[in-house]
Amino acid sequence: MIVDTHCHLDDERYNDDIEEVLENARQQGVGKFIIPGADPKTLQRAVDLAEKYEGIYFAVGVHPYDAAHYERSYLEQFVNHPKCVAIGECGLDYYRLPESEEEIALEKKLQKEVFIDQILWAKELKKPLIIHVRESSADCLALLDEYAGEEGGVLHCYNADESLLKLAKKNFYYGIGGVLTFKNAKKLINVYPKIPQEKLLIETDAPYLTPQPHRGKRNEPGYTTFVAEKMSELSLLTPVEIAKLSTNNAQRLFRF
Repeated sequence: MIVDTHCHLDDERYNDDIEEVLENARQQGVGKFIIPGADPKTLQRAVDLAEKYEGIYFAVGVHPYDAAHYERSYLEQFVNHPKCVAIGECGLDYYRLPESEEEIALEKKLQKEVFIDQILWAKELKKPLIIHVRESSADCLALLDEYAGEEGGVLHCYNADESLLKLAKKNFYYGIGGVLTFKNAKKLINVYPKIPQEKLLIETDAPYLTPQPHRGKRNEPGYTTFVAEKMSELSLLTPVEIAKLSTNNAQRLFRF
């Protein structure tokens, strides 16, 4: 079995064919799915999917792009649901910042405040974190070092920054997705063997970051097989061994 530890099945692009998407995934051996809580507007959709379909779980949280809309009081109504397995997708993203220095400082301050609150919330609830890190490795590392609890979490779509590997000792895992199959993924390919095997997870980030050979199309959980094949190629393990290894890791972290 494969666990897709990060797929946005609450995205409107699946509204018309979610049954087919899930069936295709199951035919490829995908048995569990985690929908990260990125946008509060679609969180109810994620909960509805988890309640309707066996094997679908969800997280509650707010993506750094939506930090201005973070309201923990709204999220609290979902966090004790039996299928809520994590806090996130939360973190820092400095890829799209305002132009003026003053606005940049305010945006970074807001993102950090919201991230810290979600870290502390996860620590309080004893749930793992789903972390988004984009062009913000140093700040993310500093905040996780200072505030994260022993439950750890996953660095979603691991960005190949070697400095983040030290988080493996704090029970953090590394989400590997379609980027590993890209022709320009040389940095990730070089860093991949340095990730402890007991900290590897498979994800798609569907509908985004579609792996080869389907780049340009909508991503979906069934494409985890292409990720597993590339991981196999880089680690001298068979795809079956990669599936078993990553599934065991996911079950250990998210306590299915």
